[in-house]
Amino acid sequence: MSNAELWTAAVEVLRANDLGGWTKPAPRLYPYQWSWDSAFIAIGLVHVDPDRAARELDTLFAAQWADGRVPHIVFNNDTPAEDYFPDPGWWASEKFSPPAPANTPTSGLVQPPVHAIAAWHLAQVAGDAVRDRLRGLYPRLVAWHQYLVTNRDPDGHGLLVVYHPWESMDNSPRFDAALARVEVGQLPPYKRRDTGHIQDKSQRPTDAEYDRFLWLVNLLKAARYNDAAVQKTLPLLVQDVFFSGIFAAANHALSQLAGWLGIESDRPELDAWATLFSKKVQQQWDATERLALDFDVRAGTPIRVQTYAGFAPLLVPDLAPDLRDALVKELFGLRFVGAEGFKFAAIPSAAPGSPGFQQRSYWRGPIWPVMNWLFWWGLKQQGEETRAEELRQANLNLLLEPTSRFAEYLEPYTAEPLGSVDQSWTAAVALDWLAQDKAPT
Repeated sequence: MSNAELWTAAVEVLRANDLGGWTKPAPRLYPYQWSWDSAFIAIGLVHVDPDRAARELDTLFAAQWADGRVPHIVFNNDTPAEDYFPDPGWWASEKFSPPAPANTPTSGLVQPPVHAIAAWHLAQVAGDAVRDRLRGLYPRLVAWHQYLVTNRDPDGHGLLVVYHPWESMDNSPRFDAALARVEVGQLPPYKRRDTGHIQDKSQRPTDAEYDRFLWLVNLLKAARYNDAAVQKTLPLLVQDVFFSGIFAAANHALSQLAGWLGIESDRPELDAWATLFSKKVQQQWDATERLALDFDVRAGTPIRVQTYAGFAPLLVPDLAPDLRDALVKELFGLRFVGAEGFKFAAIPSAAPGSPGFQQRSYWRGPIWPVMNWLFWWGLKQQGEETRAEELRQANLNLLLEPTSRFAEYLEPYTAEPLGSVDQSWTAAVALDWLAQDKAPT
């Protein structure tokens, strides 16, 4: 397959998954609108249809809660409930939480705030063609960031807390210890739908993990999705270095967007948030692990695992040069990109041979092109153009494999497509990588 053919195929994936004002992440596995999926979709879609890319974000933020949170799932179509679980009735956010939208069913969780990064990207690529739409979106982005600062870091530490693995990286080894301490109570009978779409169940979280996932949702409902109540009672609370690194970058991007829109009054606060979270994420660097670490709030200890969340400082503004050099050396060393036997020199989701590594299981080892895009973007922000280009080319070569089919994630040693194929955000980042060259015609 040529680059031009890859471009055409990526556009077709996005068109096939387009449901009007928003894009489902995959043909069957994910039939609704997911928060950070839509942000990444907009990043690629702007190269094809700028107005449609901006509408992707508009539609997502139309379901924003009154307290500013952006839900991780918006159930905004007529997909039968039996095609996806947990369905709107399991979440019941409008029943339990007054800030939830009354007429649009949503989940009660959030996902990493890449939206301002996407919005600033749209401004840079499309300029005046999206200015009015971004001006309308801007106050919603500010409210989203205000929610995170106020409710997910109420003590001003500079690290955002997550309540559930679904808010970050699902079954990543990062959450193993905290999840293992969750004692599951009486769950009503349920039937998983994800494993019905994926023949090899080893690619998905286990049933025991799923029980804990659902029990945490029940506890969130019991707390009425109220942040103060959740933080007092929930057995799983993790100060997430990856989520927080994205937030530092997002505040920097939102400040730039504000300047572009001529809204100077907000910039000092946005810049202050960017600085606070940037500093704290950098302080999470552990010289022994040679990674930045999450913090398990309930256990009171750092989480010592080897995943690519540990490279979160590469995303933040004002990264110290010595830390940047150490991170780049580690990222491209033998634990990650340079691991022995990889078919392509891309970043795995966990270090081979480390505790919890499973090369075929979701966030436990496979290569996720969309996360590789994020760290490629981070490398560019840090001035590491050569390394960024190496990563871009490796991922394009991976996606050019005839069998890749824009898979959700891929096996690092064989490049076998795993999870869902025709994944929208994989197609979207392929478009953005291809657009770095002269766009194919």
